[in-house]
Amino acid sequence: MKVTQQTSATIETLNDLAPLADYSLMDTLNADPDTTENGVDHDPRQVFTGHYVPVNPTPIENPQYIAHSKQFFKELGFADSLAQSPDFMRMFSGDTSQVPEPLRKQGWATGYALSIYGTEYYQQCPFGTGNGYGDGRAVSVLEAVINGKRWEMQLKGGGRTPYCRGADGRAVLRSSVREFLAQEHMHALGIPTSRSLSLYTSMTETVQRPWFHQGSYSKDPEVMIDEAVAITTRVAPSFIRVGQVELFGRRARKNEHPKAMEELEKIVLHLIDREYSEVIDKDLTTTEKVLTLASAFASRLASLVANWIRVGYCQGNFNSDNCAAGGFTLDYGPFGFIDMFDPKYQPWTGGGEHFSFLNQPQAAMQNFHVFCAALQPLLTSDENALAKLDEIKKDFPIVMQIAMKKMWASKLGLDTYNAELFRELAMLMVKTSVDYTLFFRELSEVPEEITPLTKSFYMDITDDDNTLNRWSAWLENWRALIQSTNDTEVNATSSESSEALSKKMKQVNPKYTLREWYLVPAYEQATGGDYTLIKELQEVMTSPYDEQESDTAKKYYALKPSKFFEVAGISHVSCSS
Repeated sequence: MKVTQQTSATIETLNDLAPLADYSLMDTLNADPDTTENGVDHDPRQVFTGHYVPVNPTPIENPQYIAHSKQFFKELGFADSLAQSPDFMRMFSGDTSQVPEPLRKQGWATGYALSIYGTEYYQQCPFGTGNGYGDGRAVSVLEAVINGKRWEMQLKGGGRTPYCRGADGRAVLRSSVREFLAQEHMHALGIPTSRSLSLYTSMTETVQRPWFHQGSYSKDPEVMIDEAVAITTRVAPSFIRVGQVELFGRRARKNEHPKAMEELEKIVLHLIDREYSEVIDKDLTTTEKVLTLASAFASRLASLVANWIRVGYCQGNFNSDNCAAGGFTLDYGPFGFIDMFDPKYQPWTGGGEHFSFLNQPQAAMQNFHVFCAALQPLLTSDENALAKLDEIKKDFPIVMQIAMKKMWASKLGLDTYNAELFRELAMLMVKTSVDYTLFFRELSEVPEEITPLTKSFYMDITDDDNTLNRWSAWLENWRALIQSTNDTEVNATSSESSEALSKKMKQVNPKYTLREWYLVPAYEQATGGDYTLIKELQEVMTSPYDEQESDTAKKYYALKPSKFFEVAGISHVSCSS
């Protein structure tokens, strides 16, 4: 794949960025043959073939700057002033009509299939065929090689595409603030994710969305409200999803059109070029590449989900179309960071237990099985290769289990995972209603008795001698394991080794996570044009492992107030628009 020559100079204008454009997807993959020439293609229709549909984004009215990722701008070599420059704002709020060459006026949207927990779905497509699923409001507008890395930039809320299924193609300020901050936070937590570039809202354009009455406890939205539209630009090496590979795998399996197998092979090889070129030798045969891809994705996916659980994150809607084939976090819709520990925690009212907090490894396995099924048509002529793919698929639970054990050991400061210790801890955390983030951060101080840990308890156990004794026994067993099984440098037998262990544990147990009850006031204030809390959260949540000033800790390192439990829009959300 071509790599564009670059300059080390700071990118201060859109004209500086333009020469770095390199549209590998549009230049190497198949366009929908039924597409329009001018990119005006905004009505729902079936897309029968092709990897993408060229389409113009729809600009939001009277865009206003809210925020940009200062850290990511620095990584890209962008001047901070670029985010508020007229030409950059115009492009990344959806108006590509005036971009300088070689930037292209047309963006693109892609189709994908839908599987929910491993079951194929067609009926939610308005045509009942599956040919209407895809990027209904996400329009990619740029692919560029910047500082040696390839990035795709995609407008979330960029208007209708043929995949819009009759919807308006917009994202609202509420969900855009959540996604912008969540991507910033997840990257700072050290977890692979799409990145936030910029966030703009419209000063005049609104759309209606279902939501809850103030203070409601309803599980379902009760009222339609007017919300300001917004566009957040998310960035990743690619936005190829498991569901996207699945779409072409289904078509090849059913021989839906003469180019079905060719298009499957093309999208898989393109995925390898975009996401796995550093680990898959370009000189391998296609069969060897496919098998190596399956193995590499299994490792990435298992690591990703283990890390989600490490920081208390739940991807409430982990369908195949919300699972990035590159192995990173994608689509911050009904996500949530856990407060009180609950294995069945699910932030999305429509999600069900299959996408709950500690069932995420099982959900990942289902998505991995879908991915392997999509690759299978490429190997049908090679029984040995099919057997190897089946073996890789069957081994995923082992790969996942290894990742989980490694993660739990690291959270507990242990060199080796201990199942009995963890089982007792999990039972105690549920029994005592423990705040997940606060507990593990307090444990990272390597306490000698349980008093510091009680800061994380939502339940008062002062008069519960049985539970107090169980906690004391657990802590004693934990310290004994630390001392007997850890290396001497981190075995808590001296003040120096305790300090070293504490430092090590704090690198995997964040002090701050992006709870929904922090987010709600931020986007509510933003509706009135006050972006102060957004910027404050951006600062705090991009340093989640650090000890920050006392006022910050008092505000953001705290138990969830009881008044917020079970409240709609805080303890649970509908599928975010």
